[in-house]
Amino acid sequence: MKLTKEERRKRRKFRIRKKISGSVGCPRLVVFRSNKHIYAQLVNDETGKTLVSSSTLSLNKGGSTLKLDKDGATSVGKDVAEKAKAMNIEAVVFDRNGYKYHGRIKALADGAREAGLKF
Repeated sequence: MKLTKEERRKRRKFRIRKKISGSVGCPRLVVFRSNKHIYAQLVNDETGKTLVSSSTLSLNKGGSTLKLDKDGATSVGKDVAEKAKAMNIEAVVFDRNGYKYHGRIKALADGAREAGLKF
C-alpha cells in the first residue's frame, strides 16, 4: 500500500503532536501551508482556543499585496509575533504541522523570532 503525500504528512503531524502541547503561558504556534497561502495561529491546547491568527490572505485584505513566497511568510510570522506581544505572550512552542522545516516554514519561524517571539 503506497501512501499519498498528504497521508505521509499527516503521519508526521501525529508524531509531532504527541510530543508538544500549548498552554496559556506558552501556546502552540501552528503553521498551515496551502498552494496559495500560508497561515499561522497561536493555540491554547488546554482550552482548545485560538488566541491569535494571521495569514497571507488576511494581510492581503489590509491593502498590501503579498505573494506566496518567503517574504510573504516572513511578514505573516512578524504579524503573529506582534499580535502575540500585544497579548503579553513571549514564548511559544513551534508546530510545523508535518511540513519540512525549510523554505516558507522556516521563513515564517524566522520572522516570528525577529519580531520577538521565543521558541
